[in-house]
Amino acid sequence: MRGAVLSVALLTAGPVLAQSADPLAPLAFLAGDWRAIDTAPGERGAFTFTFDVQRHVLVRTNEAVYDATATREASRHDDLMIVYMDNGSMKADYFDSEGHVIRYAVHATTNEVTFVSDRDPKGPRYRLSYTLASDGVLSGSFEIATPDAPDAFKPYLTWKARRQP
Repeated sequence: MRGAVLSVALLTAGPVLAQSADPLAPLAFLAGDWRAIDTAPGERGAFTFTFDVQRHVLVRTNEAVYDATATREASRHDDLMIVYMDNGSMKADYFDSEGHVIRYAVHATTNEVTFVSDRDPKGPRYRLSYTLASDGVLSGSFEIATPDAPDAFKPYLTWKARRQP
């Protein structure tokens, strides 16, 4: 009888244990406040990754500031990205101060994550990547592919950042 009770207890606990798993855990390396390093003169940026809604989403806020130069006016770029689970798949939605909206599929390991937008025959495709090096430097890249070559991503921006204490 004792074995039957234990079996029933394990069977009923199974769904609870499965629900308590943290599907966003591979993104934990991103959590924190980050400052851009090794930037060009007159350029600076910072971003924050924060778990929210009882760890059901990861929210990134980002700012990039560009001082005026002889060839461009001063400007600032702000964006927000929310990473979440949808039917067992990791997704992200991105919004910025220029009116862009990008929907991403997300692929993550313990120190690397890649966000890839769907193919769109009328518009570009995007890939955003972060990799954490052993020295604590987070490298990022944003790449764009044209509609006629949706898998031929070309670099658009790269950066490095260090977590703030």
